[in-house]
Amino acid sequence: MITDKPGLIEAVRDRFAHIDTCPFEGPRVFFENAGGALRLKSVVETSALYASYPDNQGRPNIASQTLMGAIDKGKADMRQFLNAPTGQVFVGESGTEVLFRLVRTAAVGAQAGGVMLRSTLEHPALGSSMTHWAGVTGRELIEVAHDDATGVVSVEAYKAALRPDIRVASIIHTSPVTGMATDVDAIAAAIREVAPEAFIIVDGIQHACHGPVDVAKAGIDAYALSPYKMFSRHGYGVGWASDRLTALSHEQIIGNGPTSWELGTRDAGAYATFSDVVAYFDWLGGQFSTSSDRRERLEAAGAAIHAEEAKLLGWLMSGTGNLRGLAEMPGVTLVGGEALEGREGVVSLRLDGWDTLKLVEFLGARGIRVHIRKADQYSGNVLSPLGMPDCVRISFCHYNTEAEVAKLLSAMEEAISAKG
Repeated sequence: MITDKPGLIEAVRDRFAHIDTCPFEGPRVFFENAGGALRLKSVVETSALYASYPDNQGRPNIASQTLMGAIDKGKADMRQFLNAPTGQVFVGESGTEVLFRLVRTAAVGAQAGGVMLRSTLEHPALGSSMTHWAGVTGRELIEVAHDDATGVVSVEAYKAALRPDIRVASIIHTSPVTGMATDVDAIAAAIREVAPEAFIIVDGIQHACHGPVDVAKAGIDAYALSPYKMFSRHGYGVGWASDRLTALSHEQIIGNGPTSWELGTRDAGAYATFSDVVAYFDWLGGQFSTSSDRRERLEAAGAAIHAEEAKLLGWLMSGTGNLRGLAEMPGVTLVGGEALEGREGVVSLRLDGWDTLKLVEFLGARGIRVHIRKADQYSGNVLSPLGMPDCVRISFCHYNTEAEVAKLLSAMEEAISAKG
């Protein structure tokens, strides 16, 4: 979709720093987006600018008022990106820290008794917080099993585990290991039908840069993002909490008001750089929509990104030109199978005859940046049931190109011929 418009992919790539060259190793293809996406040049500039300001918030001077204006704009942009006209948006230490706070507030503030519900597909940012707070509050933790073969947790699997006394339920939007997305809207609706008072918390960290986010439509209570995975930088996470979750007693500075979530003085540059990200989505959406409504342009950007990445996934799995795709290569085992539908930005694999780390290094020596995922506390929930000690994760984004995919496929063919 993006590449169907002459000159657009070049304009997109021009907005990102280090798009095809590592500042330490030289030219390379970046297929490590799930570990942290490329940064917008505007984010780099804004970060430096705000880091240089000595003034603080809440002072009666123009500099301070300007910082407060950036925070207000950042919050407004967060609301538009999430489609969150109600509830509260806030910045925390990281996406993981935000999830722990959201889960803690729900678990401690919910009606006593009952159970908590999570899935085995979840990243530990969400899974660990659910496990910890179920234990602290003395609740049984029900785990909905994901399907090992497909790498996804289905609506039907959730439905089979539902019961009226669910107090807190969690959903991962997209797995950073399998790349498979869940049907958040349908799962949330199913939970609401059986346990209408349950607090529903969603980890959107892997999904947010791959397609639209709509918390109002989903009917959930909380959503968390890690901006460094969506073209911004490290050092902050973004959270949204519904009015009903915010109404629970939660940690806050006394006197800041009942809707406050921030603890201490946050970096105004975090809000400003998130505004840069939303401005980028707005610009991109404007290439596909003539609407004067900004939210509609943001949705158009999400749709365009999703469509472009579907093309990239098709080339990766089925090949391009005279090159075979990963699904056709002998000795390649794909985590989550060969499914294209529902996969967002990630293909993980093992190659017979190769030590995984050596394969990552082999690809790196040919200018292709990928990553090894191990069956540890971060990825063991997916890899261990498959009997895999590790895998290569290839993670892409809409600014990647068919030529970059072809370079990866050529290198994989070379690896198959060479053996490890």
